[in-house]
Amino acid sequence: MAAIDFKKVVDDFKATNWQDPGTWTAIPKAVVLVAIIVALPVAGYFGLRQGQLEELEQGKTQEERHKQDYLNKKKQAINLDLHKQQLREIDTQFGALLKQLPNKSQMDALLVDINQAGLGRGLQFELFKPAAQETVRDFYAELPITVRVMGVYHDMGAFASDVGQLSRIVTLNDVNIEAGKDGNLTMNVIARTFRYLDEDELAAQRKSVAAAKKGAKK
Repeated sequence: MAAIDFKKVVDDFKATNWQDPGTWTAIPKAVVLVAIIVALPVAGYFGLRQGQLEELEQGKTQEERHKQDYLNKKKQAINLDLHKQQLREIDTQFGALLKQLPNKSQMDALLVDINQAGLGRGLQFELFKPAAQETVRDFYAELPITVRVMGVYHDMGAFASDVGQLSRIVTLNDVNIEAGKDGNLTMNVIARTFRYLDEDELAAQRKSVAAAKKGAKK
């Protein structure tokens, strides 16, 4: 095998007019050809890799989006179940509270219970006056009772406790205690009782609310 004259190769490269390929000698032509042969696969490889990387990045982004959508839907499902459970608990609590409201026919018995609670503690009633008219709310009616009793402080506290333990809801409001005769105290208080509306009353209430809304729009 003939030895390569590197000096001649270098001289050929130095003397080559790269702007005029027609004047190139065999060695520069061979070198350029080899470079082209090598460069084309390399360029193709990197072009292919770049396309694959872009597809991979797009696939990763889409995967993250699907994952986030799944997590959001899972969170919504959990919140929905929690919301349903809370509604069931509210319905249960509301039903329990509703049972503590007497109907219209039971109101007289409730007034007697309040009166008996005071008498049972040795209090003397000077006034027990239910309001002439109830205050109607969304689904219940409220009846305030003006009460004035005389007795000692301990008995008044026991009376308030007994009223709070009645099976029906009764609240004591605007409590005012003053010194009375013979060392006794006088307590003025508004006892509020509540009852739920019957079907006819509810229908009338809804009709009244609808009429009020209709009148407000005019």
